[in-house]
Amino acid sequence: MAHQTSRQPPSTDRDPLYPPVEAYAVHRLDVGDGHRLYAEECGNPDGIPAVFLHGGPGAGCGASHRRFFDPERYRIVLFDQRGCGRSTPHAGLDANTTWDLVADIERIRDMLGIERWLVFGGSWGSTLALAYAETHPERVSALVLRGIFLCRPQEIDWFYRQGASWIFPDYWQDFLAPIPQAEQDDPVSAYHRLLTGNDDEAMLSAAKAWSIWEGRCATLLPDQRIRNAFADDRLALSLARIECHYFVNQSFLEDNQLLRDAHRLTGIPGVIIHGRYDLICPLRSAWELHRAWPGADFRLVDGAGHAAFEPGIAAELIAATDRFADVLG
Repeated sequence: MAHQTSRQPPSTDRDPLYPPVEAYAVHRLDVGDGHRLYAEECGNPDGIPAVFLHGGPGAGCGASHRRFFDPERYRIVLFDQRGCGRSTPHAGLDANTTWDLVADIERIRDMLGIERWLVFGGSWGSTLALAYAETHPERVSALVLRGIFLCRPQEIDWFYRQGASWIFPDYWQDFLAPIPQAEQDDPVSAYHRLLTGNDDEAMLSAAKAWSIWEGRCATLLPDQRIRNAFADDRLALSLARIECHYFVNQSFLEDNQLLRDAHRLTGIPGVIIHGRYDLICPLRSAWELHRAWPGADFRLVDGAGHAAFEPGIAAELIAATDRFADVLG
């Protein structure tokens, strides 16, 4: 099993990402059940197809996500998953499941006339990438996965019941604040009630507390830009409502499904990138995926937490897409 550890993050004097690039095509795709997806293409129209799967669920994608790919060598496809970003209806929960999203990825691939593509996903995006690749392995040329999240009950409990709360008790106190004391033993269920209720003011207050908790824990060292992004009302509402909807429904996955079906990834070249001090998605899940999928390259980044834009993580992601550009090109 390939296993390398990045002992030191690269110098922060140089931005490891590719320069900003504009989209050359924008699409609005009606996928039924009232959902209309935003999708865009950038880079080289004749390049290696790649699709970016954002986190959350419910976070949406942004212009900075285009920068993980060499725009001269990749045809980069990004889209906002159901209910978030520029897709509509905003924060919508109806017909919003893991398997709806897997079907949406196939609709986009078919619409764009792409036979196979590199699938890139971090955090929840890694969950969705695995679900997609295990369902449609013939459509995946390579996988780049970061911040592995297998959506198992123990992972949800770690971040929303007991685990991360022991490391960030001050932040945890703020996370629990919107919940009545009697309901604090099951925060996800308590939040679900607030986030699907009829009190819009209470819903937004709860959404911001949920989202800010995640943003505060995302990096090894405090990063005010990330915290500010997670405090945005629109992002917080979609992130909190959709995440909570997924988590009370076990993310619409069978027990340990993604590890159980990892054998379906055999033959797909891949890389797993994980920060050693990731406290949102602890290293154990990435390690278990590494053992279940021995053909993948495993890159453990010391000196990093969860966020894709931490220097060591970003450098490994760029190195991965560059390597695959050489191989697939």
